[in-house]
Amino acid sequence: MANSAQARKRVRQAEKARQRNASQRSMLRTKVKAVFSTIEAGDKSAAEAAYKEAIPVLDHMARKGLIHKNKAARYKSRFNAQVRAL
Repeated sequence: MANSAQARKRVRQAEKARQRNASQRSMLRTKVKAVFSTIEAGDKSAAEAAYKEAIPVLDHMARKGLIHKNKAARYKSRFNAQVRAL
């Protein structure tokens, strides 16, 4: 257990960050799954709409360091190619 006031504060801050990151990661996964499912369904207009919603979320998560920037770029590139192929 944390013994100093500083260590106790760091524990509180780490827990807040963990909860915030978990929430953000969940939202990201939801957006990615929405794009994936609309592509699988073959609905081009819905896939484009879901893709446009997912792009800013991916960029934001990469900028904040929640995911690597190359992972965001990879998702965007692959989804764009799949949407265009519909």
